[in-house]
Amino acid sequence: PDLLLLDEPTNHLDLHAVLWLESYLVKWPKTFIVVSHAREFLNTVVTDILHLHGQKLTAYKGNYDTFERTREEQIKNQVKAFESNERSRAHMQSFIDKFRYNAKRASLVQSRIKALEQMGHVDEVFPTPDDRPGPPIISFSDASFGYPGGPILFKNLNFGIDLDSRIAMVGPNGIGKSTILKLIAGELQPSSGTVFRSAKVRIAVFSQHHVDGLDLSSNPLLYMMRCFPGVPEQKLRAHLGSFGVTGNLALQPMYTLSGGQKSRVAFAKITFKKPHIILLDEPSNHLDLDAVEALIQGLVLFQGGILMVSHDEHLISGSVEELWVVSEGKATPFHGTFHDYKKMLQSR
Repeated sequence: PDLLLLDEPTNHLDLHAVLWLESYLVKWPKTFIVVSHAREFLNTVVTDILHLHGQKLTAYKGNYDTFERTREEQIKNQVKAFESNERSRAHMQSFIDKFRYNAKRASLVQSRIKALEQMGHVDEVFPTPDDRPGPPIISFSDASFGYPGGPILFKNLNFGIDLDSRIAMVGPNGIGKSTILKLIAGELQPSSGTVFRSAKVRIAVFSQHHVDGLDLSSNPLLYMMRCFPGVPEQKLRAHLGSFGVTGNLALQPMYTLSGGQKSRVAFAKITFKKPHIILLDEPSNHLDLDAVEALIQGLVLFQGGILMVSHDEHLISGSVEELWVVSEGKATPFHGTFHDYKKMLQSR
């Protein structure tokens, strides 16, 4: 073909396959256009960036890092406008508070509320748990597992997870990384050995299953109200808002939302009870690059334990401290960075 069109080509690839695709595209002699949120993949294979934002398409020369530096300069130039916006928000809120119940001012108040919602305001992503149960939190003792009728996937796993854990599991697709998450969450039980979970620990699990399980006929606010009956609507709105689901977006039918917006709703749902441990299975799939940055910031600020399955180098490097390699029925700590792990695979 004269033109290749690739839509999120790395989403369901393990690192081995991503490295092969990078090598293939670097050598591709003709034009290709790729939609991707994988930062390091973009840095490796592209020479130009087309940025779609605010219904406008803007061209930038260079890879993603070059684009980001250019965009940061543009953002710096917008700081004064942002500060002016914040002052306007405060003024509008003061007007709303003062005249909310004044019938003569009703239309003006509604217009201010609408304008305030359109301005938007994103808070921190993951709420901090109010309590911190003492150790042990989660521990595997000689835990083995195999699905009925199948081979043993893991044998004699021994490890622990606490509120300070920041771990990413890597390895080929189909090796059993997601199965370990399900064992931790209690969705599966070991074939032998034990998996201990503190009775006081709250665990949140995010996976594509949770996004696919959203009620598409509902809207984000109504969905949250059904999940958490009795909780004040304003509290649920505020929580959705902290994930960027603000204003009218919280009232739109779920089927009209993008994959990234649905992921934000799923994140809002699983974190509402302030979990101590967050388990993430390929969390950056379907998130745009800005949303991935917000996810990294939220994870960095989160005061609990994190265990993720991911092949996203930027996400892993920015949010976790340990790397575990899953292979040959074991989960083994890797003494090095994700970049070191990537180089090791390339050298084989």
